[in-house]
Amino acid sequence: MSQQRKTFDPSFKLQVVQLIKEQGLSVAQVCRDMSLGETAVRRWLRQFSAEQSGQAGIGKPLTAEQQRIRQLEGEVRQLRQDNDLLKKAFGLLCPRTAMSHRLIDQLAEKATTGVAPLCRLLGVSRSGYYAAAARARKTTSVCAATVHLKTLFTASGRSYGSRRLQQAMVQEGRPIGRHRVRTLMRINGLRPVWKRKFIHTTDSRHTLPIADNLLNRQFEPATANVAWVSDITYIRTASGWLYLAVVMDLFSRKIVGWAMAPNMLAELVCAALQMAITQRQPPAGLLVHSDRGSQYASDAHRSLLARHHLQASMSRKANCWDNAVMERFFLNLKMERVWPNNYANHAEATRDVTDYIVGFYNSTRLHSKLGYLPPNVYEHQMAEKQPIEVSEIT
Repeated sequence: MSQQRKTFDPSFKLQVVQLIKEQGLSVAQVCRDMSLGETAVRRWLRQFSAEQSGQAGIGKPLTAEQQRIRQLEGEVRQLRQDNDLLKKAFGLLCPRTAMSHRLIDQLAEKATTGVAPLCRLLGVSRSGYYAAAARARKTTSVCAATVHLKTLFTASGRSYGSRRLQQAMVQEGRPIGRHRVRTLMRINGLRPVWKRKFIHTTDSRHTLPIADNLLNRQFEPATANVAWVSDITYIRTASGWLYLAVVMDLFSRKIVGWAMAPNMLAELVCAALQMAITQRQPPAGLLVHSDRGSQYASDAHRSLLARHHLQASMSRKANCWDNAVMERFFLNLKMERVWPNNYANHAEATRDVTDYIVGFYNSTRLHSKLGYLPPNVYEHQMAEKQPIEVSEIT
């Protein structure tokens, strides 16, 4: 009686081959456990290997459809190998993610392929790519703001704080918040360094006539050439003290007269007042306020006021607040220009202080009291709204 030959379906053969290939079992062990012949099992293994390599296998030739499937499977395997090779190559770059994002930018510009396939090819997430792009744009914006901020800070003589820098940025067409300006100033070390020195300049211990306090701290006149304030300050140089007398129009906070000399004689304050009169041609009755110093109470100064029909006003004794606007100007002058410099002589200090008054303070410096406008610009704008009699040499 002949023995009946066993037949096995392809799925069973594949399971046996997977036990040997994937689980590492030996052929003899599998044949013993499953009561199979080693010859048949080894033939299944050879057929599986032949089919995996794209050949027809043993015993059954491939149909046209199977050949096409095998061809597509081979192409897929090749693409996977190429993709793995590309990923390994990018893995050698540092940082990988940043380089991948940069490559996506370049490929997206040159090809019609969208971002999603490129992200999938390079193994990065779309959300991560877009987040990195947003951070890059923000960084570029911050860098541009920093460069512009440094330029404005340097142009101000390294004197502007966060408020004026923020206003200057806005006027330049670059809206930015003050806290952002403060942060950028802190990061980039944009910090004015001021040194304070003091010398007494007012001598009110005299018997000369004293005028009443007609100004009475009314620091905001309605028009120009209504009220002026004046005072004297000092400037340290290597050649000795240089004294500065200044006259300011309270309406626009503009310096309309100034004079400098190595001493504090009455001629100093008279020269500053004469410059202001020559430039502005004020009407009779204009108020000229000062402290009680002997220079302002002198016969020469009182005579100059009388010749031009101007009224004198003086602060109360030992009360600096009665002339607070001029005191603030002197503080700004010293913080922003005088203290950061070491003048070698009087001529150097005179040139620099004149440049501060004419080239910076009157024409460029943003004044918070004037809506962050320079005094010259403020006067010009006000002149367009109401007639102001101003005749001056700029």
